[in-house]
Amino acid sequence: MKFRNHSLALYTICLLGTASFIGGCATTGMDRSVKTSNSIQDVDNEIRKFTVQIDATAATLDALVKSGQQDLKKNFDKYSDHLAKLDHEGKRVIKRMDEMKKNSTQYFAEWEKQGDAFTNPEIRELSEERRIKLAEIYAQVPKAGLGIRGAYNSYLTNLKEIQKYLSTDLTPSGIESITPVANKAVQDMDALKSSLQPVVAALDEIKAELYSKKK
Repeated sequence: MKFRNHSLALYTICLLGTASFIGGCATTGMDRSVKTSNSIQDVDNEIRKFTVQIDATAATLDALVKSGQQDLKKNFDKYSDHLAKLDHEGKRVIKRMDEMKKNSTQYFAEWEKQGDAFTNPEIRELSEERRIKLAEIYAQVPKAGLGIRGAYNSYLTNLKEIQKYLSTDLTPSGIESITPVANKAVQDMDALKSSLQPVVAALDEIKAELYSKKK
């Protein structure tokens, strides 16, 4: 009788342990889903803020090279302030995109494992089709943003060198000499902003797939 009670207790512990394990897997999948969804929104928000900051920085640089003699210091400080904000926003965009790539990779790997556990063939097939479709759409974001990191770092270097140059020669002559380089930098910032549009389009496609009702 004692042995029987001991066996029953051991069986109960094992059963609860198995239930906890299954529950843990379900929670992990749910957590990854939420984390991936949040990372999509984070990337979208950061890119839109970054785009606004690109325009603001370009405007302050343009204003600086067109400054009157009395406005040089004021406009230089504005440009420096917006350049610092651009640096901050750019790093956040790159960080968020890296996080999204990591989260989505883990999410779809987990989804694939759990999809294999379905015993109903129709549900298993539906899960596989849905996973493959979403994985292909998600993959468009890092693909669309492949060149952003390099382009951004290159543009930022030029903008900081303009700032450094003028910090030691903030005079009308110094402005005049750097104006061609500054004008080119403003054009480059427009190009950088345009390079973000494929990423925005890919994010919009993901949101449409996730949240739009099918007709």
